[in-house]
Amino acid sequence: MTLGARRLLPGLALLLLAAWFVLPLVPLALWGLADRWSAPAVLPQEWGLSGVAEAAEQGAGSGVVGSLALGGLVAMLATPLGALAGRALASRHLPASVLVGAVLLSPLVVPPFVVAMGFDVLLLRLAVPAWAGVVLLLTVAALPYTTYVMRTAYGGYDQGFDDEARTLGASPRQVVRLVQVPVLTPALAAAAFLAFLVGWSDYVVTVLVGGGRLVTLPLLVASATSAVGNEAQVAALSLLAVLPPLALLLIVAAIGRRGRKVRA
Repeated sequence: MTLGARRLLPGLALLLLAAWFVLPLVPLALWGLADRWSAPAVLPQEWGLSGVAEAAEQGAGSGVVGSLALGGLVAMLATPLGALAGRALASRHLPASVLVGAVLLSPLVVPPFVVAMGFDVLLLRLAVPAWAGVVLLLTVAALPYTTYVMRTAYGGYDQGFDDEARTLGASPRQVVRLVQVPVLTPALAAAAFLAFLVGWSDYVVTVLVGGGRLVTLPLLVASATSAVGNEAQVAALSLLAVLPPLALLLIVAAIGRRGRKVRA
């Protein structure tokens, strides 16, 4: 393989990856801008924003706020907990680390429907508010992702940074705040992004435990898809559910690139 071909491969792979993400959004974008699109026409016969208007009337704004709040709370709780768990597992000094790791990863094995149904009764008997129960269960569901990311990050972390900071007189809190957090910022951003996605995209736990009192975008999308003839509204809501995580993904990627430059 020539040197020119080797240089082209990363760009080609990035282009294919971008196409993999973008191409499924093209039909949604067309439907979202279509007032009328019937077969066998390749493109909409009438263009307009009726789907966007219908989505707004159905509470798209409230759904965005609810999803952002839910995803943000889950990320705020699951990221530091995952960092603590990942650090403990990576240190290899934790007793029964294999068992602890298996317990932390267990939410990936149990179906969310079973967990939601089982804990719904318990939360009701304990008089836990619906929103708090949803946040609690989704935080537990996000822990496997944040723990795995941070365990990998701490596994490659050079403890010499901590030793040098302590030699210079830094306290344990200063070591964490001034040394570990800056070095591990890309991993923390990736863990927070995954935890945010768990809260942002959840439907089962929100509808079962929340009981419909917590309005999020997935609930609005599911409600809209149950009807017939409102494809434009469904497309607008679906695009609204995709764009914020995509923007966050770009931010996380930028943080990762900046972190690699700093380490280099």
